[in-house]
Amino acid sequence: MACGRLKGKVALITGAGSGIGKESALLFAEEGAKVAVVDVNEEAGRAVAEAIRAAGGEAIFVRADVSKDEDARRMVAETEAAFGKLDVLFNNAGVMLPGDDDAVNTPEEIFDKTYAINVKGVFLGCKYGIPALRRAGGGSVINTASFVATLGAATPQIAYTASKGAVLSLTRELAVIHARENIRVNALSPGPLRTELLMKFLDTEEKRQRRLVHIPMGRFGEAKEMARAALFLASDESSYMTGAELRVDGGITAAYVTPE
Repeated sequence: MACGRLKGKVALITGAGSGIGKESALLFAEEGAKVAVVDVNEEAGRAVAEAIRAAGGEAIFVRADVSKDEDARRMVAETEAAFGKLDVLFNNAGVMLPGDDDAVNTPEEIFDKTYAINVKGVFLGCKYGIPALRRAGGGSVINTASFVATLGAATPQIAYTASKGAVLSLTRELAVIHARENIRVNALSPGPLRTELLMKFLDTEEKRQRRLVHIPMGRFGEAKEMARAALFLASDESSYMTGAELRVDGGITAAYVTPE
């Protein structure tokens, strides 16, 4: 693969077996990074790693449940063992579960599982990933949030929305704590995307139209578009950017958020 904007860098991407994670893994490798493809779905994750290697890149697959301490520790350890360092940590893994509704109707176990993966998973990724970035002399952390962290969702999904708000708060605090260590921490906030994750949630035409009517661009975003934004945050092109939220949302927040 051609050497590009991530030449010489090592990236670990969680949730890399599908959606944003998959497209980011492929793009990062194309831009010169060595990639640790992390996913709980072994078949999907191995397929992404193999696709990178088939195209001439370097990749390993690590099966990990990001909500488990030992898995998070191991995914970082295996990345450093394979490639010698870690430069980019992309905490992308997330879930949007059936049964996630309003506060009255969402089961407690759905709320807990959503937080375990979407919030605790980011915390554990940073718990073990940030020391690796220190060993490498610095690097970039990218946390996948969502436009719903800023706007309430038109279709109720209280656990998911609250979890992504927590990701933004984690991102800001981590950025302040580690700014003098050459470690940048930013959040990527996608708008509504045409991914399997969202389409399973918006499982009727009525639900899909309730989202689309609010998007100024009039369409769902694509995972590849999010990968390009993540590439910017991973690269040295965003070297003076930390504690920020990069919204890639088709204009939805611009249409509804009033500046304070």
